[in-house]
Amino acid sequence: MEINRQAKFRIGQIVRHRIYPFRGVIYDVDPTFNNTEEWWQSIPEEVRPRKDQPFYHLLAENSETEYVAYVSEQNLLADDSGKPVRHPQVNEMFGPMRDGAYTIRLKNAH
Repeated sequence: MEINRQAKFRIGQIVRHRIYPFRGVIYDVDPTFNNTEEWWQSIPEEVRPRKDQPFYHLLAENSETEYVAYVSEQNLLADDSGKPVRHPQVNEMFGPMRDGAYTIRLKNAH
């Protein structure tokens, strides 16, 4: 049975991983797991997240590089550092930061 939960984090919010040393800005949310079984099975069993929770798409960064990440809610914490995310797509998707989160950039309809 699927559990219907409301997401704890929001689009534009900066978060960090609970275990691994990376952070990022949320650009999309899936109400429950929406990736491949192969991806899920590739996560070590002792840290494999439940599928019945929100999963977040992040423009992520660590000390070495920038990338896109897909992370379960149970593995995220709010990042209250106030530091911007350096991922090159941040300025394409978001406007300026306000109160520690990015504002959503509205796209022009053509």
